[in-house]
Amino acid sequence: MESKSLNGVITFAPKSREELMSYAFEHHKIMVAVNAEKILHATEESRELINRNLGYPDGIGAVWALKKKGVKNVVKIPGCELWLDVVKSYYKTKSFYLIGGKQAIIEATVKQLNEDYPGIHICNFRNGYIRSEKEEQELIANIKSHGPDVVFVAMGSPKQEQLMERIQQTHQAVYQGLGGSFDVYTGHVKRAPKWWVEHNLEWTYRLLSQPSRIKRQIHLVRFFVNLHLNRY
Repeated sequence: MESKSLNGVITFAPKSREELMSYAFEHHKIMVAVNAEKILHATEESRELINRNLGYPDGIGAVWALKKKGVKNVVKIPGCELWLDVVKSYYKTKSFYLIGGKQAIIEATVKQLNEDYPGIHICNFRNGYIRSEKEEQELIANIKSHGPDVVFVAMGSPKQEQLMERIQQTHQAVYQGLGGSFDVYTGHVKRAPKWWVEHNLEWTYRLLSQPSRIKRQIHLVRFFVNLHLNRY
């Protein structure tokens, strides 16, 4: 699978979701979402974190940057959809471990998954509030004892990626950081309607819904200017 450096962030360019998932399972990878913000605000630490793992184009900005680098047929793969693609493709043959969110959210997520994917094997789950090194070590030991094929961690970047790397030192599996995907899946947070998503305007919908995001979104203008000037 082809990859390119975008402001020092190595980003893979899958031609399909199936290609990305297959590669992740073959190489026991940690899948990390890459978007315009992560490219624009890349630091030495964030670059190293992503580059050790499998960065994929989660946002349209990353897709455009890859195409600007000459990559053809790359597709945008939103992380909030990818984890469910993994579940849908592998729930009959693989086992899963879920970490993240408030207790009520993680319980609702597990309940919904069992309803949507009858027979899914969820080894175990826990909320995302790990308050001490002791709790983390207990979690890692529990994951190792259950031996899941897939571990989902919904805690936000870079915290979730750092945790996944520490877990992977003890247990090899496919990992994916999900941010707030459990909240979206259970209906506690509303995602942009389908039309906005399909037309790559999800960021616009979020801005209109939450005007307070303007300070964050204004950086996207800088990203697109840099992209136009071939600075990535």
